[in-house]
Amino acid sequence: MEVIQYPLVVLQTISNYRAAINGLHRHDSCHSLDGTMSAEAPASPPSILPTANDACWCGSGRKYKRCHKPLEGKVLPGIISPRRVVPPHITPPPYAETGKVTRWKESAVKTPEVIERMRVACSTATEVLRLAGEFVRPGITTDEIDAYVHQLCIDRNSYPSPLNYSGYPKSVCTSVNEVICHGIPDSRVLLDGDIINLDVTCYMGGVHGDTNATFPVGEIDDENRNLISVTEECIWRGIEAVVPGRPLSDIGKAIETRAKQDKLGVVRAFVGHGIGEQFHTDIQVLHYYDASNSTIMRPGMTFTIEPMISLGSWQHRMWNDDWTAVTADGKRTAQFEHTVLVTDTGVEVLTAGPGAASPNAPWKRNGSTQA
Repeated sequence: MEVIQYPLVVLQTISNYRAAINGLHRHDSCHSLDGTMSAEAPASPPSILPTANDACWCGSGRKYKRCHKPLEGKVLPGIISPRRVVPPHITPPPYAETGKVTRWKESAVKTPEVIERMRVACSTATEVLRLAGEFVRPGITTDEIDAYVHQLCIDRNSYPSPLNYSGYPKSVCTSVNEVICHGIPDSRVLLDGDIINLDVTCYMGGVHGDTNATFPVGEIDDENRNLISVTEECIWRGIEAVVPGRPLSDIGKAIETRAKQDKLGVVRAFVGHGIGEQFHTDIQVLHYYDASNSTIMRPGMTFTIEPMISLGSWQHRMWNDDWTAVTADGKRTAQFEHTVLVTDTGVEVLTAGPGAASPNAPWKRNGSTQA
């Protein structure tokens, strides 16, 4: 039998899954991780993998090409560490203890006092995201990123908003490669050539500030570099469309028009949202054109714009953890997010760093790929 010796990093990618922990059910070439392996199967692949037509290492009795081979190189879940603790001096949001999100009617138009508090929370989130992005490198796990973001939030007297929101187990969302959004940090090791989106939200002063960006891991190819660049441009095209008196659909139209120029897909299932004292409020911002997204933008409104752009289809599917969304065709995806305020004359980007709200095309800034 001819065998192939794979590098350790490839084996790590293949072995990082938690089917036995939370019943992950994922189909690939008629293969489901849930229930496929026999009771005697090893928990991870051997150091030497079989060739395509040989029996799979897992003990299923299937050929390797029909069993675990299709999963090579794809993002698979790893082990989730225990939930991190927030010290008692940090003021938590209402859902922090129970995980139950209770919604109430919150005015779409914020008072000057609420807006000022949001500026502080958004500025904190921007700083945390910048530092987290600098921390990204090959060889670390997404769980290590979570630990770092968690501590960054605590050090700034803010609560990491994702933590226990509807039961979400971590303090940041880490979405790698084909993961569209809401990826849960775990033991998966980042590999050279990956791309990763970090979604950071900070709760302080009774309000939330929400932002995210996609970062390269080590050296990435031209296709992925262009995906990140165009996605960043898409969010700024959307931001430029924020004009008082105009419908929210203008934002989606601007984003979709730019994405189509590069024949990229705009994910439709996930939207921007109103934000303030609640993490998510009633406003919904579609990232593609739909005339029914007709809410008129008014000064004082605060919401997020967060387009998810894919190399392939806009369609998605969910993992069984009920959080992780991946592209249906397995193609990679990138995302950027800002919290914005509608002003009397246009827009204020509450989560923009220095210079990011420049009237010059932000995506041309020194080749930057971070919004």
